[in-house]
Amino acid sequence: MCGISGIINFKETFIDPSIMQGMMKLIKHRGPDNEGIYNNNHITIGHVRLSIIDLSKNGHQPMFDQSKRFLISYNGEVYNFKEIKKELIDLGYSFFSETDTEVILYSYIEWGYKCVEKFNGMWAFVIIDTLKHTIFLSRDRYGIKPLYYFVNNQFLIFSSEIRPIVYALKSLKIYNQISPNYQNIFDYLLFNRTDHNKDTFFKKINKIQHGHNLIAGYKANNYKNLQLDSTWSHNDENNKIFIKKWYNLNDRLNIAEPFSKPDEFRELLISSIKLRLISDVQIGVCLSGGLDSSTITSILLNVFNKNDLNTFSAIYGKSVIGDESSFINEYNPFLDNMHFINPNEDSLSKDFARFLSTFSEPIPDTSPYAQYKVMELAKGKAVVLLNGQGADEILGGYHYFYGFYLKELLMKRSFKTFSNEIIAYFNNQSSMLGIKSFIYFLLPDYLKLQLRIKQNNFINKDFLSEYSKSNNVINTIYSSRTFRDSLIDHMDYKLEHLLKWDDRNSMHFSLESRVPFLDFRVVERTLASNLDNFINKGVTKHILRESMDGILPNRIKNRMDKVGFATPIESWLKSKFFTEKIKNEIISDPFINQLIDLKKFNLKLDENNDNQYVHPFLWKAINLKYWHDEFFN
Repeated sequence: MCGISGIINFKETFIDPSIMQGMMKLIKHRGPDNEGIYNNNHITIGHVRLSIIDLSKNGHQPMFDQSKRFLISYNGEVYNFKEIKKELIDLGYSFFSETDTEVILYSYIEWGYKCVEKFNGMWAFVIIDTLKHTIFLSRDRYGIKPLYYFVNNQFLIFSSEIRPIVYALKSLKIYNQISPNYQNIFDYLLFNRTDHNKDTFFKKINKIQHGHNLIAGYKANNYKNLQLDSTWSHNDENNKIFIKKWYNLNDRLNIAEPFSKPDEFRELLISSIKLRLISDVQIGVCLSGGLDSSTITSILLNVFNKNDLNTFSAIYGKSVIGDESSFINEYNPFLDNMHFINPNEDSLSKDFARFLSTFSEPIPDTSPYAQYKVMELAKGKAVVLLNGQGADEILGGYHYFYGFYLKELLMKRSFKTFSNEIIAYFNNQSSMLGIKSFIYFLLPDYLKLQLRIKQNNFINKDFLSEYSKSNNVINTIYSSRTFRDSLIDHMDYKLEHLLKWDDRNSMHFSLESRVPFLDFRVVERTLASNLDNFINKGVTKHILRESMDGILPNRIKNRMDKVGFATPIESWLKSKFFTEKIKNEIISDPFINQLIDLKKFNLKLDENNDNQYVHPFLWKAINLKYWHDEFFN
């Protein structure tokens, strides 16, 4: 697990090597163990390394192949690298290291751009062909590992995080070419959405989207060396780069074999976890007490006999919103190395500036802070952490997925099943979110938008008018035609912000986070399965619960609530630290005044903050102010 950065000067003029050194310094937390730079006048690549597999100097990057023609800088893990390595050895290749990095490089040499189709894992990498003067960047199927870029007529600048790109733009004296992305800010304020497309909060700094490749030539008139077909498209105003979507989940589901019984799901999930145990360093688990992380913990205990496992959990105190300690304590009889941390308003105020700077973009609520503290707790006790990220998206775990399910039953006129599921929902669930979501999803898109506007009516009218019609959140996330479409849409347009927070939080503390539920074999076969594997008799994640019978503690297996990394945000924001910030800084901030109707906003504050939308909106306003101050003031 590492951090990568690069600058390509299309005009073939000199790049000051100190710029790359500054970029690497900003992501040193991603790779504290080793670093390296490749510099060739008008192209420079930097790498910082967190050693996970083959801890020797043979894993140093950037890494050349034996011919010295090809160069790679890579962030991630390809878990099936040993199988691919054997295939390459049979084809005549030889290796000097035990790394997956070298396997990726030779896979590219052998199979070209299609090499990524062989990989099972998470990655963001760059490969340079120094003979044909081409650069190839790739990102994994679901966006587990990040990769951002800026491109204009002279430069292509890329990095694992946004901050090094900002540093390079300032150093090259072209920072004035970027500005706040107000459409993203609108989507963030109204829908809590980030990372739902290629855009970031910075106009002209984009991300390579998950399941996409990017290529470019870095010498004049060498586009003929790119060997493009019609599936590659120009993706920038300067026609310097070409991008292709190499992975299409919907297409893969057409050929995927659905699960016919829960045992098949369990065995494939076990296989996924086994692959993610490959490591030369200590492994632990982020244990929230929910169904997903508990499943991973139980498999490690009962299948792999990992009784010495370290687990890391955030707790808040009995009866406090978000506290899962009673479920986490189900593992007390089996584990000796359980670690706990208690995030609270005092720790958040103390961590506030450092925490926000971890992301370089605003975050819509405080749930990433709970994860941040869990990662802080794990540092020094483990280097690799497994967690349950992605399970809700592939199994329909969020309660509002019940709304899509009921909508599909109604559209299909499956009235008997529809009635039975409604009754079962009321019998099994204490939340009404599923029913409310069902009603909301039946509305026309225009009314869906108007309802969100009414709920968040403190957004400035001019700002609302300019950006409400150009948002793409309603039609990509809230208007899915079928239940399966809703899962695919969430994988394509919603999951990535969670993966980004997971990456930033873990890498901030020099940890690698692995997500077994996002093994592409598990994802594809799960999403191809029959509807009743997801929701059955008012119960979500049916196939997971059935597959864990006898392995998962019954109290966790049968729980119906959905908490995740919930935090007591209402009480936190009522602390003196935040109330003073709101009154003294947020209300009077000129940038925030462009976005918020202060009269309505102050009215909501005078209502003793009893509106469910006030606290999330306050947090978003605080985030935006500090983000804008750091990057644009």
